[in-house]
Amino acid sequence: MSFLAGGRAFSLGLLLLLGACAAPQSGASGAGESAAVTPRAQIPRPLTTQQVARPEAQRLTEVTPAGLTALPPPPAPARPRPAIVRAKRPLQCVPYARELSKIALRGNAWTWWQKAEGRYERGSAPRVGSVLVLSKTRRLRLGHLAVVAEVVNSREIIVHQANWLNRGQIHRYTPVRDISKNNDWSVVRVWYTPGQQMGSGHYPAYGFIYPETGETPELRQAAN
Repeated sequence: MSFLAGGRAFSLGLLLLLGACAAPQSGASGAGESAAVTPRAQIPRPLTTQQVARPEAQRLTEVTPAGLTALPPPPAPARPRPAIVRAKRPLQCVPYARELSKIALRGNAWTWWQKAEGRYERGSAPRVGSVLVLSKTRRLRLGHLAVVAEVVNSREIIVHQANWLNRGQIHRYTPVRDISKNNDWSVVRVWYTPGQQMGSGHYPAYGFIYPETGETPELRQAAN
């Protein structure tokens, strides 16, 4: 009897021991599946100051193409070439210069310099719309007037003029070069359009008469 009672007690203890060992394994396995199924909460990253300041649509559209460079500015329009235009009737330099510049002076070309005193500003620097007054010489017995259409640099200008060493024709876009020692436009050379070269003559000049403000037309179109 004591042997049988001891064997039953041993069997019962063994069963209890096996049950106690199995329960924790089942619980651990359940905990592992629960951890695998339930993801960790995603914490949003805070936006930087620049991202907060710009709308989302703007950030999406700000794309800088790679390898592209800025296009160069368009070239300046080409200057018309010097040309001689035959007028409907022979023109003298004085009425042509007066019409283009709107400087209301009369008389022979060389007298304009003195007549402008007190009425118009005068100077030794070219301006668009001003009138270049050449002195009278053995070749230019009455002097000469030319209207400045463009200032190329401190030594060269483009002028419109009439009756330049010919029979009353109009010379358009004629280069004139200052060859004075002090760059004061007291001596000039004038382009010779028939020969397509700078003329060899040296012509003394008084200077430039400036028109009143607002009286200068667009000389690129007004030289017809």
